[in-house]
Amino acid sequence: MTRRFKVLVFVVVLLLTAATGIVVVWAEQDDQQPVTILGTWTGTQEKQFKEVLRGFGIPFRYQGTAAQREVLLSKVQSGEPPDIVIMPGIGELAEYADQKRLKRLNGLYDPQQYGSPWSAASGTSQDVYWVPVKADLKSIVWYRKGHRPTNSPARLQSWCIGMGDDGASGWPGTDWIEDLVLQHSGPDVYGKWALGRNKKEKWWTSAPLRDAWEAWARPFRQNRAAAAHALLTDHRGDPDSHGLLFGGWGGCALEHQGSFARSFYGEADAKQAELMDSAPLLPGGPDQVRAHEVTGDFAALFSDRRPARDLIERLASKEGQQQWAKVAHVFSANRQVRPHEGQVEDEIAERLTGDGPRCLDASDVMAPAVRDAFYEAVLLTLARAAADQDPHISLLLKDLQAVQSAQPGTSAAPKTVCSTQ
Repeated sequence: MTRRFKVLVFVVVLLLTAATGIVVVWAEQDDQQPVTILGTWTGTQEKQFKEVLRGFGIPFRYQGTAAQREVLLSKVQSGEPPDIVIMPGIGELAEYADQKRLKRLNGLYDPQQYGSPWSAASGTSQDVYWVPVKADLKSIVWYRKGHRPTNSPARLQSWCIGMGDDGASGWPGTDWIEDLVLQHSGPDVYGKWALGRNKKEKWWTSAPLRDAWEAWARPFRQNRAAAAHALLTDHRGDPDSHGLLFGGWGGCALEHQGSFARSFYGEADAKQAELMDSAPLLPGGPDQVRAHEVTGDFAALFSDRRPARDLIERLASKEGQQQWAKVAHVFSANRQVRPHEGQVEDEIAERLTGDGPRCLDASDVMAPAVRDAFYEAVLLTLARAAADQDPHISLLLKDLQAVQSAQPGTSAAPKTVCSTQ
């Protein structure tokens, strides 16, 4: 080895050593940056969530917005996604996972604490890309204490119904149709329809979907005023109106709404709200309870930074979920978390984590394009009913099937939508 070559090697080694040091310093500085979190919680629940996060001792910056989907897409396209996103649409998260934008959560939480369908792995591997950090129960009906309805389909005039929302109007209507499919046809049909995985099966134009949609739409076609009112009403009621059930919405007595509805009622009225399973009251019933529809807010990682992973680990743990339930009076999909005290709370928690079966909200699982078309079709059905026009349900379902058939296959979608027990 010549002297000149020895000097060159020495210089290269020095440069590599210096570069390594720069990388280490940069990594250390990067890990000291606050964890950025994008979610949908605003107002009181945002304050409560921040209180829980501060207890973890990990610096963070939280942004809550009703336009989360649009904000997230903008951040991803600009190359600056948040470290963590918390959102209800796992169909949307599955698309990001297919694009290799999400990081695996394997090993960050104990899936046995959650069980199916909450901790379902992706369809082609054992990788997990999201974890529920808040859970809510659907397939239930709220009524005023002491006024439990009889087990028979309720008249349209009894229902408190509003389609409006800040982010995605129409979803309360999809909840009705999803519940009708689930209770009339069972978890197997419901799960296959929600995933839409088999291109040969035209579930949107099948008899179970058509029957469910027509059962929901028929009363509105006979009551144009109710259809118009539902279109113009927010699902939360007017601001400070104690929700629809206690806000004097036309004297309605029943609300087909998730467990989160009590947050709209106000503390005093919430204590006067009781629940029952929806199956006996749905149009076309009464039915036996085939399963409960459930929904959740799922946390996913766009970053592999150690603080972000630590925060997910803390938030998904039994201790983190218990603190979140205590501070915000929310429910957890974690089997080891006890709800705040109360008979209604115990009933909800048992349905969320006890013996099943349970099925994830179908529209939350669907590809975003299908989900959005579902919302629009519900609104169009009501708009035509309000205008005394034929809603042409068969054509609407045919259009929805076309949207479904145009979707590319996704490998990250969950293997199952419904639990087996």
